[in-house]
Amino acid sequence: MVGIIEVAQRAGVSTATVSRALNGKSHVSARARERVLKAAQELGYVASSSAYTLATGRSRNIGVVLPFIDRWFFSAVLEGIVSSLVMRGYDITLYSLSGGAGHRERVFDDLVLRKRVDGVLTVALKLSDRELEKLTALKKPIVGIGGPIPGARSLSIDDEGAGRLATQHLISLGHTEIGMIAGNPASEMDFHQPYLRKTGYQEALLDANLDFKPQWMAEADFTVAGGYHAAKQMLGDPRHNPTAIFCASDEMGFGAIQAARDLGLRVPQDISVIGLDGHPLGVFYGLSTINQKTREQGEQGANWIVDILESGDERELANIEQLDTWPIDLEVRSSTAKRAREE
Repeated sequence: MVGIIEVAQRAGVSTATVSRALNGKSHVSARARERVLKAAQELGYVASSSAYTLATGRSRNIGVVLPFIDRWFFSAVLEGIVSSLVMRGYDITLYSLSGGAGHRERVFDDLVLRKRVDGVLTVALKLSDRELEKLTALKKPIVGIGGPIPGARSLSIDDEGAGRLATQHLISLGHTEIGMIAGNPASEMDFHQPYLRKTGYQEALLDANLDFKPQWMAEADFTVAGGYHAAKQMLGDPRHNPTAIFCASDEMGFGAIQAARDLGLRVPQDISVIGLDGHPLGVFYGLSTINQKTREQGEQGANWIVDILESGDERELANIEQLDTWPIDLEVRSSTAKRAREE
């Protein structure tokens, strides 16, 4: 059986360099890593995960916990996480909490008591004090994506600022009658994204001395169908339909564009629409959006937790409260334009 010594001899490096290269350590030159990987492939060498675990007490496995898997935002974040962890030589144990509160308790007890993972990545979940205490006591670092976690590291966009920026874009185009399709109570997550995005919308109107009218506000789930139904009702009433709509998600925006077209309205000549996400189908729909670079959030979160584990500093394994604000970009496409002058 081929071992690490044979790989080192073929690559012309030390066994320590082979170990670092195959384990995804950063202290290896690109040239040396390439030689090691090529030698391992030529010799058919496969590293022993059990030997690594016995030597280090770690499994090179990250637990990823999400509330859902079958929604675009979560699948896009997960894609970024998987991509980065695989490149860094880590396995993934995936947990979905769609089964409810009892399911969540079993998941975190399983994570902690069986000690199957080296660290935990959460997506749009605020950990309870009990969950955080258990993981911290076992030196399991946590990185959250999607909102601030008291007592742990996390990265998140400024949802309120994103709602404000989307609305300010419409105001800059001369729109004064601006509606919003916000998330409904059923879509409320641990970090209250629907509420925060709506607050940003209202603050932008207030700053511009514009009226906020209840009839220009609708609620829906974060889906194409939800956005379609809400926009159809809002735009179908000629007594108070707006000239622009901010949708709290891109999928809502797709539905709003289709509803406007079904009502005989032209986008953007008769109605401007902007979303929030950076969904890849936004290019097809020509949807202006606030791009939160969802996949890249997953990549950053995964790299962050691996860097903590591989820092070589035991103090880094302790969970500390740290929030990194993730940047957002305004991407203007064909769904928004200057308000048409009234005849």
